[in-house]
Amino acid sequence: MSDDRAWAPERRAPLPGVEYEEAEFGAVAGLTTTDVVKAIGLVKQGKVYDLDCGRWHAMPLMAVHPPFQVLTYRSASGMDVVGDMDEWRGENPVHMAVNTEIIMGTTHTGTHLDALYHITCGDDNHAYGGYKNADHLGDFGPTKAEASSIAPIVTRGVLVDMTQLKGGQPLPAGYVVSLDEFLQVAQANGVEFKPGDAVLINTGWLTVWTADADTQAQHDGAGISLEVAVYLADQGAVVVGADQGTVEANPSPDPLNPHPVHIGLLVERGVHLLENAYLDDLARDKVTEFLFVCLPLRIRGATGSWVRPVAIV
Repeated sequence: MSDDRAWAPERRAPLPGVEYEEAEFGAVAGLTTTDVVKAIGLVKQGKVYDLDCGRWHAMPLMAVHPPFQVLTYRSASGMDVVGDMDEWRGENPVHMAVNTEIIMGTTHTGTHLDALYHITCGDDNHAYGGYKNADHLGDFGPTKAEASSIAPIVTRGVLVDMTQLKGGQPLPAGYVVSLDEFLQVAQANGVEFKPGDAVLINTGWLTVWTADADTQAQHDGAGISLEVAVYLADQGAVVVGADQGTVEANPSPDPLNPHPVHIGLLVERGVHLLENAYLDDLARDKVTEFLFVCLPLRIRGATGSWVRPVAIV
């Protein structure tokens, strides 16, 4: 790693008993201070685009994930009935009470980053860095290459709006974006790829994400091919994201590999995936280059992180 890198593990508060290895950090940890300064220089208007699609009770999720729930834990009426907070609240003539909640669900809910340990492959179930389930997957999540090891991301972002292939409409269900198509749209919009980029791909999925089931089915699973993913990694991308839940086409066009892009980027190249990013506003305004800021939560043992990324122009 460069001595000029923008982020280093020693510059953050340590988690108790946790020591990180360089192999956990992936491509994003290679961003330099020069990369960050150049990215900040892209800001001319000060306009902020919110790229978070949000989270809510019983929201749509892939079947592999548990449902997302927000449940009230304490409330004014509950405290009055149970009475266990009376001593703490004292006489309390103003009737002060506390509202709190329990949130249950996966870190792969809504807009999120995949940690590098999210995907394993091979008979030894290995993740990026060669970490294996037998050695590093415990009862409280993986001990290496998990969410707390993801660096804060401040870099140049670019958008490739693949809905332009269909006149601005969402791509059809399962559509596999080829490298030729991807480069065609990128070149038509003057998009150049540079080392350190966060590359975001708009398929139009979030425009129908909460629509009726039939409409969703007509556009579900469109995404990039492995060839696109490898090309972007070779160009130096540190994040590849999309406005849908897998980034890649689903079902997979490869009958022998259900998630080739996840394996190719997460496991083999250490490139994080950003899923369910809200890209409609960027696409509408034809924004193709911006400062990208994405700050993961340091949840030890999680295989992903909720994020609220922004694009600033």
